[in-house]
Amino acid sequence: MRGLRITRWGGTLELFEAPAPVPAAGEVQIRVLACGIGLTVVNYIGGQLGDPPLERPVVPGHELVGHISAVGPGVDEQRVGELVTAHFYLFCGRCRNCLGGFEPLCEHPQGQIGTARDGGYAELTTLPERNVVPLPPGIDFVDATVVADAVATPVHIARRAAITPGDRVCVIGAAGGVGIHMVQVAGLHGGDVVGLDVVPEKLDFLENDLGIDVADSSSFDDVALPSRWDGRADVIVDFVGSHQSIGWALRALGANGRLVLVTTFPGRETPFDPRKIVHAQAAVLGSRYASRFEVGLAGALVAAGRVRAVISRRVGLEGVEAIHDELRSGLLLGRGALVLAGTGHDDPR
Repeated sequence: MRGLRITRWGGTLELFEAPAPVPAAGEVQIRVLACGIGLTVVNYIGGQLGDPPLERPVVPGHELVGHISAVGPGVDEQRVGELVTAHFYLFCGRCRNCLGGFEPLCEHPQGQIGTARDGGYAELTTLPERNVVPLPPGIDFVDATVVADAVATPVHIARRAAITPGDRVCVIGAAGGVGIHMVQVAGLHGGDVVGLDVVPEKLDFLENDLGIDVADSSSFDDVALPSRWDGRADVIVDFVGSHQSIGWALRALGANGRLVLVTTFPGRETPFDPRKIVHAQAAVLGSRYASRFEVGLAGALVAAGRVRAVISRRVGLEGVEAIHDELRSGLLLGRGALVLAGTGHDDPR
């Protein structure tokens, strides 16, 4: 098989060839058709998980989609041929949090797909059976690359923030790979949605292609929310996580407002006034990925066309680093996709 692997945190990826991996007991082998390319994988490659020792080269890519091509001992052979994606947290499946459907909060975590074990930037990989999630019949396999993270994360956020019809929902970083699907999921919950971003072309796409009200957040001092909102939001989802974005969000929250923080960049401590939080009965919530159940919900939404997969670039193995550069510069609209089945090609949408 061919693929790309990390040999040094923060370094460039290495193109390699290797024998097919063999699934161990309780594992499945997946023939990867495509894998999503987003800022999370770029941060992982850069060592943003804390720069742990790299014991061996590892294949990145947690948003993989493929067919189960073989199974290890203890796995039902009837699963061969299933189209699946992956829950990218390597959870134990036995602790109280896993049993309660909170797999990202597993008490015995083993890391993530793409850092602790090989992911989808290669033609074949093996994963624990419990980490694979079946996809609905008929779903486009490239569109399905947004399911595992770019849509599942918004599904979790919408449930955690309890978005209800009529809520004024503001998404900061609304044209990134997750934000561009968050605005859609919030709309499905009945939210009155406004997307904040800084790139004119991205704001244009949000407004004219997705029908979302927008605001330029190049300067948070100048952000203009719709007049119908009276200057306040009920739910703010922050995919930027800067001092400026968090500070603005805390000021813009209305009564019973909910600020949802998603990023985990180090050194972003931000002071807040608890008096104002109490008087407004506001809430600051952390949101950590999604459950296996929510990955399944995300797959159903994409398969039914209720959430549009926004994938602006499709490439083969040789084009992945160029997509990474676009992500680092903030220029990529939505998600990119590494396509391993057939010929990769650019496909603006």
